[in-house]
Amino acid sequence: MPHADLKYSSDLDFDAQEVLRAIEATINAHDSGAGVCKGRAYPAAVFHHTHLLVEVSLLTKPHRDAAFTRALRDDLEAAVKAHLRQRCYFSMAIHYSDDFYLTNVFEPSAG
Repeated sequence: MPHADLKYSSDLDFDAQEVLRAIEATINAHDSGAGVCKGRAYPAAVFHHTHLLVEVSLLTKPHRDAAFTRALRDDLEAAVKAHLRQRCYFSMAIHYSDDFYLTNVFEPSAG
């Protein structure tokens, strides 16, 4: 299950929820088995220069090679920037999990 984090200066005017949806759709367009993408948005009240940092984390898989990552990066950049309307510094990182990453679903027991 991918993760997407948006870290940005609070003066940046954009719809973070729509950007998170666009990121999920873009990931799934490249890898239909990726599933839902958990997303979070962190506006910073204290900052220096208007900016947006997009961090995407994916599980390591054999087909997610350098070519896949470059193509995904380019399409994610275009998808995110389609939602921006003001000048800002833009950064993006795609990270892959290591062998010790754990992901699952917690279900509380009834009773």
